[in-house]
Amino acid sequence: MEPFIRLQEGEPELYIIDSWSRAFPGLTAGFTGRGGGVSQPPYASLNMGLHVGDRLEAVLENRRRAALGVGIPLSSWTFGEQVHDCKVQCVTSQEAGRGIHSREDAFQGKDAFITRERGVAMAGLFADCVPLYFLDPEHRAVGIAHAGWKGTVLQVAGETVRSMAMQFGTKTEAVRAVIGPSIGSCCYEVDNAIIATVQEKTGMSGEPYWTSSPSGKYMLNLQEINRQIMIKAGIMPHHIEITKLCTGCNLSRFFSHRKEGDLTGRMAAWIGWKEA
Repeated sequence: MEPFIRLQEGEPELYIIDSWSRAFPGLTAGFTGRGGGVSQPPYASLNMGLHVGDRLEAVLENRRRAALGVGIPLSSWTFGEQVHDCKVQCVTSQEAGRGIHSREDAFQGKDAFITRERGVAMAGLFADCVPLYFLDPEHRAVGIAHAGWKGTVLQVAGETVRSMAMQFGTKTEAVRAVIGPSIGSCCYEVDNAIIATVQEKTGMSGEPYWTSSPSGKYMLNLQEINRQIMIKAGIMPHHIEITKLCTGCNLSRFFSHRKEGDLTGRMAAWIGWKEA
């Protein structure tokens, strides 16, 4: 069953993790689409990224609209300056607002975030990389991670879970996880060097992690690799949901760096608890 549903018809375009929203009142987790913003081409229209060359005023308005739709004020959101690594940041309410208006104010060099405080929305920026969502129902702790192929082989998924265990006492077997919209193996062709690194760092080889492409390269399945990393970290397989939404196949709904090149926008993946 597809974990993401459209929050509402109309604008802005927001997708939420439906089962979590219904089971855990006050929790909000999801992914922005590309519709319902004010950015002009080639960033049209709900570009959430400050780093792609879009006008600052447009990005801030897009973020304001998304925050309004989500139900957590933009002043309570946080963003990181992502570097395709596996470092995890524990976010407190005192740090809410970081990275909203400038990249310099964002959490530097962080690709994953965890918290159990209310009124904080943690966000990452995506245009093909894999958003990973984590929920510890017992301690009401949540996490989110940005996993491109580099972050995947550095096992940012496992680092996030371990950080939740250290900070909050999370029991890994109780964690729920969702793997969000990203480029699928249908669209993600890579060369021998990347495959060699994936195999060396993860120990995974062949199907279902990758298949040969007609060009002599490989079609890489980052979603399945991240699922296996989650399982190795202790998350129960039946607690992991995976989307069928591929950013490369759905350009009317999502931005895709692989399909559109450098001049395109970014989606935001978010998670947080609303104020009681």
